Amino acid sequence: MSSSIGARNTILFFVMASAAAISSSISSRSLLYRDSKAALIASIRHPEPSIATSAASGGPRPRRMLARPCCAVEPTKRNDSVVPSAAVAEAANAAVGEEATAPSAAVDYEELNKALENASPLEIMDRALDMFGNEIAIAFSGAEDVALIEYAKLTGRPFRVFSLDTGRLNPETYRFFDAVEKHYDIHIEYTFPDAGEVQALVRSKGLFSFYEDGHQECCRVRKVRPLRRMLKGLRAWVTGQRKDQSPGTRANIPLVQVDPGFEGVGGLGSLIKWNPVADVEGKDIWNFLLTMNVPVNSLHSQGYVSIGCEPCTRPVLPGQHEREGRWWWEDATAKECGLHKGNLKQDEAGKLGTNGNGVAVANGVDGTVDIFETQAIVKLGRPGIENLLKLEKRQEPWLVVLYAPWCRFCQGMETSYMELAEKLVGSGIKVGKFRADGDQKPFAQKELQLGSFPTILFFPKNTSRPIKYPSEKRDVDSLMAFINALR
Repeated sequence: MSSSIGARNTILFFVMASAAAISSSISSRSLLYRDSKAALIASIRHPEPSIATSAASGGPRPRRMLARPCCAVEPTKRNDSVVPSAAVAEAANAAVGEEATAPSAAVDYEELNKALENASPLEIMDRALDMFGNEIAIAFSGAEDVALIEYAKLTGRPFRVFSLDTGRLNPETYRFFDAVEKHYDIHIEYTFPDAGEVQALVRSKGLFSFYEDGHQECCRVRKVRPLRRMLKGLRAWVTGQRKDQSPGTRANIPLVQVDPGFEGVGGLGSLIKWNPVADVEGKDIWNFLLTMNVPVNSLHSQGYVSIGCEPCTRPVLPGQHEREGRWWWEDATAKECGLHKGNLKQDEAGKLGTNGNGVAVANGVDGTVDIFETQAIVKLGRPGIENLLKLEKRQEPWLVVLYAPWCRFCQGMETSYMELAEKLVGSGIKVGKFRADGDQKPFAQKELQLGSFPTILFFPKNTSRPIKYPSEKRDVDSLMAFINALR
């Protein structure tokens, strides 16, 4: 250690003391905290027993410490949160004598989740960044999840941060984004909704339709679809979900999991979702933020706890749960915008298309939010699909997806199918959708070759029977190759 470091600050070295069950999974590289304040985080928590001790006693799992003592390398300043390249990251690891841990399809994430049960959020963040390098990013909402960015910086590793700008955030949140970028010397990767979809929604239903028919349609346009597009370029992402945020929907979230609702660069089932603070209580998050002197959203001082878009967020009173400040006019048991819909059980997921009084949104059926909503895709009813079947000679070929809006595989291909439909506008090929669950399923199985959701059919111009798309690859290029081969 260089002798040039000022004597006024005593450098604190710590040795990472991981439990035996996770010792092989946590990076062995030395870490040095940039500030001696980090030591305080360990001192304000009760010591944790080891995994073996906890298991032997059969007692309740101990509350997680926010930052277990460990060494930290002083993170270098950077002009952008985006890592220059994977090669740079590997070179940095080699310089300290270790190889980067490459993510592998062979990793059992259920077992890894169990192994990390007694790991601190800092250790979990370090493991996530070590495994995925430039292919993982932290989701930042502009609230207390700034703690994730602080943890990432304390690891000393390069990291990426992205945020969804819905266009309806509070002015205080935008100023907070700017403060965070300056504090950490990073550039947040902002993701925006499709202007055409926002325009169509507002022109048809007005600016505040969510007060009447539920927030899901607006959230789908402004948040879920932009997030889906962002995640398709990643192999993993980090969220600030906590179990105590919403006991009705987040009580069982794991520390790490294969994302059940979104797809990454490798398609469905390839995206890994990390929740480092899942077991941390809100008050402990705030102890951490205050101790580390981290910038916070000024709305928190005005009574806001959970912060989202301005029309759908309000302060909460003392004693109220933080989630009561979000979508307060709706059912309190299913307050999710759709970003973490995979946490919900099937019966709860069905409520996400209602306004809290059981009223389905305008484009949904049986209270379920519809998908593939764009003017480039024709919504076919039973008569429409039957007519398409009967035609021996069609004026133009059709591509039709048989789907169920609650199916996560259908949700996973929504972006690619909509993008394909936009590309085919004016090409002479019609693109449609037919909801084939419920009462329509027996018909679809018998007449439309439905085996599982989604099923994609191509109706050629001069052939009566449709041709079923045989592959599980549902990206734009694969679907386009299928169409070109047949037309």
